Amino acid sequence: MTKMKISPTIVFLLFIPFFLLAQTNNNDSAYQKPVDKTLQTIGIAVPAIMVTYGAISLGSDNLRKLDVSIRDKLLINNAFWHKNWDDYLQFSPAAVAFGMKLWGVKSTHKTPNMLIIYALGNVLNAGIVQSTKYIVARERPDGSNKYSFPSGHTSTAFVAAEFLHQEYKDQSVWISVGGYTMASLIGVARIYNNKHWLSDVVAGAGIGILSMKLAYWTYPYLCKFFDGKNKTQLSLFPAYHKGTLGLNFYYNF
Repeated sequence: MTKMKISPTIVFLLFIPFFLLAQTNNNDSAYQKPVDKTLQTIGIAVPAIMVTYGAISLGSDNLRKLDVSIRDKLLINNAFWHKNWDDYLQFSPAAVAFGMKLWGVKSTHKTPNMLIIYALGNVLNAGIVQSTKYIVARERPDGSNKYSFPSGHTSTAFVAAEFLHQEYKDQSVWISVGGYTMASLIGVARIYNNKHWLSDVVAGAGIGILSMKLAYWTYPYLCKFFDGKNKTQLSLFPAYHKGTLGLNFYYNF
C-alpha cells in the first residue's frame, strides 16, 4: 500500500456537501427558486463521491493499477487526441451560457450577477485545485511534472458546466446534458493526451461541480451582507490576468 497524501483543501471540500445539504430546507431566498430536495441531495452527493474516489486513489494500489490500465488502453491509436483544443473548450459551457443570455434566453440571474458567480466559482476552484496539486505532488502520466492531481482542465470545465446547468436548468434538461457532455469530453481528452490519470479527472470533475455549487450558495449571503440598511458601497467584478481568472473587490469606506 502506497503512502496516502491528503490535501487539507480536499478534507475541507469533503465537508462542503454537509454545508450545502443543510441549506435544502432554506428555499425562501429571493435569489433562488425552491427545488426538489431529493434531486438537490443527489446533485451534491455525486460530486462528493467523485472527490472521495480521487482522495482514496492516492493511497489505493488497486485504483492506481486501474489508472495505469485505462491510460495504457486509451493511448492505443489516439493520434486524434494529441491536440491542445482542450485548453480552450474547457470554457465552452460558460461561453454557451453567456451566449444564450445575449440571445435573450431567460436565465436564473442577470448578466452582472452571472459574471460575479462564475468568477467566484472559478476562484474557489482554482484555490482548491492549485493548493492540492502542490501538496499531493502526483507525477503526471507523461512524467512532465508532479502536478497531476487533480485535473485543473477538468475541474474548470465542470465549473462551467455546473454554471450552465444552474442558470438554464428551468429551460431544458438538454442544456445541462450538453454542458456536462462537453465537460466530460475535456476530462477524457486529458487522459488521452497522457496528462492525467482517471482518478485525477474524476476528482477534478467533483471539485469543479462543488466549487460552483458553493459559489451559488455563497452569493446570496454576500448580497444580503452588503445590502443592509447602510447600503455599503461594495463592487465585485471578474478579472483576467496572464491566464488566471480572478475576482476583484472594491469597497468604499
